[in-house]
Amino acid sequence: MDKKDLKAKRIGVLMGGLSREREISLQSGVGCLAALGTLGYDAAGIDIGRDTCAQLEKERVEVAFLALHGRFGEDGAMQGLLELMDIPYTGSRVLASALCMNKVRTKEIAAWHGIPTPAFVVAGCKAAAGGAAAEAARQLNFPVMVKPCEEGSSLGVVKVDDPASLKDALAVTCRDYNAALVEEFVAGDEITVGLLESAAAVTALPVLQLKPGADFYDFKAKYHQGMTEFIVPARLPEEVSGRAQELARQAFRLMGCRGFGRVDFIIGPGGTPQLTEINTIPGMTATSDLPAAAAAAGIGYGELVERMLATALLP
Repeated sequence: MDKKDLKAKRIGVLMGGLSREREISLQSGVGCLAALGTLGYDAAGIDIGRDTCAQLEKERVEVAFLALHGRFGEDGAMQGLLELMDIPYTGSRVLASALCMNKVRTKEIAAWHGIPTPAFVVAGCKAAAGGAAAEAARQLNFPVMVKPCEEGSSLGVVKVDDPASLKDALAVTCRDYNAALVEEFVAGDEITVGLLESAAAVTALPVLQLKPGADFYDFKAKYHQGMTEFIVPARLPEEVSGRAQELARQAFRLMGCRGFGRVDFIIGPGGTPQLTEINTIPGMTATSDLPAAAAAAGIGYGELVERMLATALLP
């Protein structure tokens, strides 16, 4: 099957799902479905539930376009199911999806290979929150960011200014998300690098600089119109943007990612991009980063969606 054959296939746009990012996924999916329809593809939107196999069979899906975010969609679970059903799908495969969903594993692999990342401590939620807070306070400088280990869209991310407040923040994160990462706060510009893979190469899109109205780029800043200013190309020295693009490509390859993705950084002291996370299924909403970066490279929303669909054909 080559790219032109996709027009003859039944495309299922998988959206919604069971994660906390369900509503954002529905927005991404609706946009992608509309674009595919405009481009002449035979596409159906599928709101994923526990009966995924039956849904895919009912819609006669031959190729899956993944617009799922978070658990059961971006973490390798759906990718594994599609492989069992022998249905080609867009984006990264099982292992890369699972690794990138876990912020701790992402940062450990990045650090091992020399990619800068903010200092961090893993807070084991089976232990008392007080003990984990004390350990983080010994190892890290404050303020710190407390993040769920496996969640996207900046859900559950909080900034903690002092050791006295960390215990309570960890207790809430462990209660709601089961595992926590404590990461040293880096005061610098937040940027993101979108990546598109073809048979020839992995291309880095123009660096997008984020100027949130809030203290950091949280869930509200991401998905409420006007809460964050996008500056693309980023107002950074050329060597800093170039370094971020190269580190993004390196991280993408190290994790075994495929097709497309988005790598997030914070610019640390001395202009060093420090990796914070990798997104294997970036948002495709009206306020999402990847479409904005693609537009700056002359790639419209419809063309971007079509290029994402073509990644189902990559080996």
